[in-house]
Amino acid sequence: MTLDQTASPIRLLGLSGSLRRESHCTAVLRTLAENLGRGTVLELFPLGDIPLYNQDDDTGDGPAAVVALRNAIAAADGLVVVSPEYNYGTSGVLKNALDWASRPYGKSALIGKPAVIMTISPAFTGGVRAQAQVQDALSACMVRVVLRPQVVIGASHQKIKDGRLEDAPSLAFALSAIDDLQKEISLLRSAAA
Repeated sequence: MTLDQTASPIRLLGLSGSLRRESHCTAVLRTLAENLGRGTVLELFPLGDIPLYNQDDDTGDGPAAVVALRNAIAAADGLVVVSPEYNYGTSGVLKNALDWASRPYGKSALIGKPAVIMTISPAFTGGVRAQAQVQDALSACMVRVVLRPQVVIGASHQKIKDGRLEDAPSLAFALSAIDDLQKEISLLRSAAA
């Protein structure tokens, strides 16, 4: 996508649903960040410090890691959410972060935020069942999920090498999702102008 070079850069926030050091989800986000054109940046937000959601702790600003997550979401123009599939579903890490980010109810920075979802799995299905759960959770948070074909990356153990997504067709399809996200953000900017 060709961006207007006079416009402010598009800031994307990447959320990886896996905490593993050699996470395939994080590898996808890193590879996307390295392959974006001028005018778009993708920053990864680590979820390892987000505590388990407890409404008793959701008072005032909340825990420091949660404040940082909420601020990062608010500052971003869009989200790139990448989830593994664990036992036919999304990771607890990602769901927990979304639960925190969805507060305070009705005033969350997630409301209306454009996003794309990607899932990755060693299975040939590429995490398609997790994709549905992430879609449901984001819809409940009133996130503006970009309507497009699902990005599911199967056989991840063969496509991730040295911490990067090396499979050219998978990378091209994931980058096309980023293009669609950029278009959605540009449309929202135009509407707000």
